[in-house]
Amino acid sequence: MAEDKKTNPVSNQNPQKPMKKIEFQFNLGQFLSKGFLYVVIAILFFPFLMSFFSVPKESQISLSGLVRDVSEDKVGKVEIVGSQLIADYKDESQKVARKEEGQDFVSILKAANIDLSKVDIKVKDVSSTQLIWNLLLNALPIILMVIFFFFIFRQARGAQDGIMGIGKSKAKLFIKGKQNKKFADVGGMDEAKKELEEIVDFLKHPKKYTKVGARTPKGVLLVGPSGTGKTLLAQAVAGEANVQFLSIAGSEFMEMLVGVGASRVRDLFATAKKLAPAIIFIDEIDAIGRVRGNGSQGGHDEREQTLNQILVEMDGFNTNDNVIVMAATNRGDMLDPALVRPGRFDRRVLVRLPDLEERKYILNIHSKSKPFAKDFDWEKVARRTVGFSGADLENMLNEAAIAVARSNRTEINMEDIEEASLKVKLGPSKKRLQDKKEREMTAFHEAGHALIAHVSPNADPVHRISIISRGRALGFTLTPPEKDKLQVTKSELIDEMAVLMGGRAAEELVFGELTAGASSDIDRATRIARAMVVDYGMSVLGPMNFGPQYEQSDYNKAWGEPSKISDKLQEKVDEEILKFIDEAREKATKVLKKYRKQLDLVSNKLIEVESLDGDQFEKLMGIKKSKIAE
Repeated sequence: MAEDKKTNPVSNQNPQKPMKKIEFQFNLGQFLSKGFLYVVIAILFFPFLMSFFSVPKESQISLSGLVRDVSEDKVGKVEIVGSQLIADYKDESQKVARKEEGQDFVSILKAANIDLSKVDIKVKDVSSTQLIWNLLLNALPIILMVIFFFFIFRQARGAQDGIMGIGKSKAKLFIKGKQNKKFADVGGMDEAKKELEEIVDFLKHPKKYTKVGARTPKGVLLVGPSGTGKTLLAQAVAGEANVQFLSIAGSEFMEMLVGVGASRVRDLFATAKKLAPAIIFIDEIDAIGRVRGNGSQGGHDEREQTLNQILVEMDGFNTNDNVIVMAATNRGDMLDPALVRPGRFDRRVLVRLPDLEERKYILNIHSKSKPFAKDFDWEKVARRTVGFSGADLENMLNEAAIAVARSNRTEINMEDIEEASLKVKLGPSKKRLQDKKEREMTAFHEAGHALIAHVSPNADPVHRISIISRGRALGFTLTPPEKDKLQVTKSELIDEMAVLMGGRAAEELVFGELTAGASSDIDRATRIARAMVVDYGMSVLGPMNFGPQYEQSDYNKAWGEPSKISDKLQEKVDEEILKFIDEAREKATKVLKKYRKQLDLVSNKLIEVESLDGDQFEKLMGIKKSKIAE
């Protein structure tokens, strides 16, 4: 959903700082860090390195041997380099001899009565070079000691700076003008965009509102499920308003040292005021914004001090600061009441899962750089992905593209999308070794789910059945809704529980045995039954909420202890929950007995082909779901 942006730490960024006169300053640390240190070390250790490259033994010769070869007129030229005698022979070979310090090679030849005209003798002056090497070698210990202490002091200073700078904010600054996200890049969320257009207009034209005495919301809270695009929406607000955007996660305020979180909050808000107009975005604010007073350390722990500082800073805003705080969370019910009261996060924007039209828009955005087959049906894909978030849709298209590249094809087809959607929701397929009986039990279990869903008038239609393992499940039955739903009825919940119990009922009916594979189905059915009794008031106990009740106490306590129902009433609640589950199980068993022939037919086909789509399943059933519903 989000693209990488070039970010800079807030503490190092101040675009409104006035320009200063450029001065040349020599920074030894920077100079050494650019490779100079390596050059110095290479020069100082060059003589030692050269010592490893000694003259080969076959090219060495003794001084007496060289004198003998000169007398025999074998040598054409001798070059004297310090104590080395480099002799070039007339047969184009070269040998090296050494003499003692202070010895004169010419005098040695004269003492041997050798005619000096037989050989060309040249002396190379190395006194200046030798002097430089001697100075460097003598100064080497001092230079190394200076470099050693320099790095020790620099490391100590860095540690001191790290301790002193621990209270600096870790927020990332998206540079103004480079934040290119717009509302057009955000798929759907029309209601949320309309709410935020006022924020954009205020940041662009603040005087229009101050003239009529209007106060813009100080904080905007984006609440919604994970992957729905809350962070992208906040970036789009900054891009539309063309202002600075400071982003930080709620957990980045926390540190081991007490007071660090509050210090980072102060630094963040001070920086934002300097950069105004600006937007502060705090992602996952529930990490620090949870209800106070319920922690094990009372009201003085680090998290609560950080939250208190945020409350103080937001109260300190005035209409001229031109700074807006935006935050995102998927647990809006956990936030402290003081944080969401008017004057702080006084505007709550609900970001929902995308509906049909919004999913089409999101798919269009993420499909621009990918090749698709000509007969690709986007309407079908959008209807197939009910309940998918924007992040799920992007991941689905990416997985489909990966599959195409892996198989060396050039276009994405509907089969790739189907496989990718299953991989996103259920995980990759796994080949697990199962014996014949286990495969049969898995097939009848999934066929039981599918058959109940097909004959129940209020259940969603079957899209796919498979006994191919994905994730932790040995098989699966997909029954996605045909359309987006904002409400659910009691009849739908009862049929959904019957579908969930269909797998267990099929195991009992066919094998007279129970397996642990129904644990997930039982858990989901129990949750539905409990919600019907406790939250929805759909049982004989009436429309009463039997869950924990939180009551606001006094000014100092945000929330009171949960009030509990009596044990006698709790027994009735448990009885009603069990009653709903037993009725669903009995209904599933009754239906499977009635359609036992179809159950066997579908199960045997699953064992043969491992997977069936909705059309294949309906053909095996021999009757359409719409006629059953009638």
